[in-house]
Amino acid sequence: MEQNINCAVACVNGCVLGDKCPNIEFRDAAAKFIEETPLDKMLELAQERLRKKMTEPPKWVFPEDP
Repeated sequence: MEQNINCAVACVNGCVLGDKCPNIEFRDAAAKFIEETPLDKMLELAQERLRKKMTEPPKWVFPEDP
């Protein structure tokens, strides 16, 4: 039986499913990125993304009708 959990909520302090995690390939890719990428490069990527986000036009969000 496969467990369906919200990883963003349940795994805040680490993966709760261990080797049964459905996102294990993403976890391995993230770990590899962190190991191989210098902090300066990560900061550069973050600053570039922030610059792009700040220059995007605003996105309107309309509340749901009651």
